[in-house]
Amino acid sequence: MNLFNGKQHLGWNDYFEEISVSYQPLIFGRISLEHKHLYRVMTAHGEVLASLSGKFRFEVYSEEDYPAVGDWVALSMREEMKATIHHVLPRFSKLSRKAAGTSGREQLIASNINNLFIVMALNHDFNLRRLERYLVMAWESGANPVILLTKSDLCSKLNELVSSAESIAFGVPVHPVSALERSGIEQLSTYLKEGSTSAFVGSSGAGKSTLINALIGTERQQTGEVRADDSRGRHTTTYRELIAVPKKGLLIDTPGMRELQLWDSESLQHSFEDIESLASACYFRDCGHQNEPKCAINQAIEEGNLTASRLQSYRKLQRELAYIEKKERKKANKK
Repeated sequence: MNLFNGKQHLGWNDYFEEISVSYQPLIFGRISLEHKHLYRVMTAHGEVLASLSGKFRFEVYSEEDYPAVGDWVALSMREEMKATIHHVLPRFSKLSRKAAGTSGREQLIASNINNLFIVMALNHDFNLRRLERYLVMAWESGANPVILLTKSDLCSKLNELVSSAESIAFGVPVHPVSALERSGIEQLSTYLKEGSTSAFVGSSGAGKSTLINALIGTERQQTGEVRADDSRGRHTTTYRELIAVPKKGLLIDTPGMRELQLWDSESLQHSFEDIESLASACYFRDCGHQNEPKCAINQAIEEGNLTASRLQSYRKLQRELAYIEKKERKKANKK
């Protein structure tokens, strides 16, 4: 029996219905907020406060195994709307990055996301190299990436910057929006539907919380001022939260990311398919794209079809991801 019959607005779907059989007679809920391994969970019985079972804590292997915002969990009820989490249901998508610092571990940001909105303001925040990083992260997540260029009402070079973003997006939708004037907001109705889950990522001051407030219709998310000299904002959102919005699905606001280190390399070629395609046309199969003759990439740069800065960004991301993979292999060999 589907415990969420009539409550698909929480994101319960055929995928979870099928895999839930092995977890019954436990009930199911969705993580909306996490704080030091205490969780706020939305269930058919209402919102509950849940903690992890002793068995779960004993068997957990890595940070990735802990519940994250957006996860569906199997739990048992206790007194006074409290519950115990016994299992995390398998995820169909996950948004993660390399944790800040030198630990080399994965930091899970959110899970079971349908749409990933990459929010970038059309001011000092606009940066194609950073946008490339977000696109790689988006393709890794398994969600559908969408680029939102906010504060379009303040931009004097709107068409130019939109074209710049489209030039590296390769089929990813790019929407200029203004939460203040509510222009472009209506375009998002294509993605925001009952039962769908959409996460918003971007730098502090990019306008994520302001945009979510505009979509919700209330001042739910705290917003902050942006410095005039460099357009940087403060971290007004300090935690990740899943918000259920009638007729718009579920929205996940995330804190601004000052440091965005990628975790997985599988999607690099998807985000840089122009360079990957050019590389396949080089005369030498092992071309290093330096001074080799008949190098299609160098020729594209000379002809103005590829910028040297994009190639440099591609190489930098390659090195980062190769370093992470090397550390992961060493870790695996020690076990």
